[in-house]
Amino acid sequence: MALGASNAGRPWPLVSLRQVHSDIIHIIESPIPEPLAGDGLVTNCPGIALAIMTADCLPVMLVDRRTAAAGVFHAGWRGTVQRIVEKGLGLMRRQFGSMPQDIDAAIGPGIGSCCYEVGDELKTKFESQFAYTADLFHEVFESNPVREKYPMLFMNARAPGHGDHGPKLHLDLAEANRRQLLAVGVPENQITVLGQCTACDTHKFFSHRAEKGKTGRMMAVVGIRP
Repeated sequence: MALGASNAGRPWPLVSLRQVHSDIIHIIESPIPEPLAGDGLVTNCPGIALAIMTADCLPVMLVDRRTAAAGVFHAGWRGTVQRIVEKGLGLMRRQFGSMPQDIDAAIGPGIGSCCYEVGDELKTKFESQFAYTADLFHEVFESNPVREKYPMLFMNARAPGHGDHGPKLHLDLAEANRRQLLAVGVPENQITVLGQCTACDTHKFFSHRAEKGKTGRMMAVVGIRP
């Protein structure tokens, strides 16, 4: 009701997912009573609300105003490396005739590159899929004011073989999904990236990583008005 998703005072039926960090996408033609296993939903049926839940992973919503079709996708690193958003748009094209140039896309709040530390093995997975991987990862050096002021103290205190571990590798998950949309032809000016980091602001958002798994979930909802 708060979203205005109601007819004659009755809320739209809500279709949700049992999310499994996959590239599984369901076509919704009528209300579904039980959550489906997967990470994406698409429809061209008015009056149905499609929902996914996130708490660091990205919610990505696609709307085709020309054909009146919509989709919502749960894009963590697994879904992203499996191209769930790209596959979702491909499914909308096959099922509903959606064309990339008619798509408005929104990438919602998720863990930002400022906080999303990952390992080298994840970069290797992305390199196997995307030619632009170098644009998605960057190195972050931790700042230590005491070490910067007294470097000799830290040098003398370390035993051999216990030097710096080097920079930390961070992933820009929002940029990875934005680049997927650009790669399949969605115009840049039709892609909105909220750019808010869930891990930075746990007063406003839920963050699985920042809150060490003890947190809630945010719901992203999309639908077509009758």
